[in-house]
Amino acid sequence: MSHDTMHIAFTLNGKAVEIDVLPHERLLDTLRYTLGLTGAKEGCGEGECGACTVHLDGLPVNSCLVPTFQVRGRDVRTVEHLSPALLAPLHECGATQCGACTPGVVMAAAWIRDNSHLLSRFSIRELMAGNLCRCTGYDGIVHGVERLVASEQGAA
Repeated sequence: MSHDTMHIAFTLNGKAVEIDVLPHERLLDTLRYTLGLTGAKEGCGEGECGACTVHLDGLPVNSCLVPTFQVRGRDVRTVEHLSPALLAPLHECGATQCGACTPGVVMAAAWIRDNSHLLSRFSIRELMAGNLCRCTGYDGIVHGVERLVASEQGAA
């Protein structure tokens, strides 16, 4: 370990990880360039677009805003952890077009699916507000998430 780096351990997609990171290194960069998980995308780099969304201890976060050292001892889940079947309802509704926002949309949709009890207080549109998309007009995304939630509730 260099004197300029920090050694951290955390859980990534269900597996223990130990790495050395720079103090200013973003989680997005660690995932993509150190760990080879390229699902989370660099969109705006300012936490506005949602393309880099990952789950941190079960909550969706913009990985471009999280310094990697802050995930020490925590649980990180990326789009690579999700079943490809999760894409089916989103794809069928036209929610996955160019692919730039898709990983973030999928991570947000998975969180909504897992927390569908919130739909009594918030709309899918409100819960997806942190994910920007230039292709779909959002109706396809909303309908896809509705289908995803309905399929999960039917399976329960």
